[in-house]
Amino acid sequence: MPAAITEEQTRLDREVLLDAAEHLYYEKGIQAVGMDEVRTASALPLKRIYRLYAAKEDLVVAVLRRRDERWRGQLAAHVEQVGDPRERVLAVFDWLARWFAEPGFRGCAWINAFGELAPSSEAVLAEVRSHKQAFHDQIALWVHDTGLPVAEPVYLLAEGAIVTAAITGTPAPAAHARTAAAALLTAQ
Repeated sequence: MPAAITEEQTRLDREVLLDAAEHLYYEKGIQAVGMDEVRTASALPLKRIYRLYAAKEDLVVAVLRRRDERWRGQLAAHVEQVGDPRERVLAVFDWLARWFAEPGFRGCAWINAFGELAPSSEAVLAEVRSHKQAFHDQIALWVHDTGLPVAEPVYLLAEGAIVTAAITGTPAPAAHARTAAAALLTAQ
């Protein structure tokens, strides 16, 4: 009789699986990656993978949810080091520029997932909307601290920079969006 799988082993297997799936989905696209490729990359048996996540859709949602926590956490850690409210808002674009310059940058994982799966997956659509709302709320909070009513345009500048950087393959959109955000924060 095989030994029972411990909670710790389940946690470790889940992390390995999520790491492998996230890397593959972001690099190649969700629909281009089959579960056999995820199995190979994670070195977990397919039976184990399906015990952790009953369907590929469940795995995709888990990948997006975990990435959201990490991504927004890193953004917040960077931005909240800045004391001045105006400069804090501009720090969003500095962080985006660093992210855009990372090797393997392929744009927004949630926009990519939306484009691939939103028409056919309510669960993925809900996760994408949740991330976008949380990102919006995070920016709105930082903008609110400036006392200026420019949260919506600043959010749209950030989103536009993300999409444009993915398409152009350059971090320059972050600097352009930063300049526009600075003008908004000064003009008010």
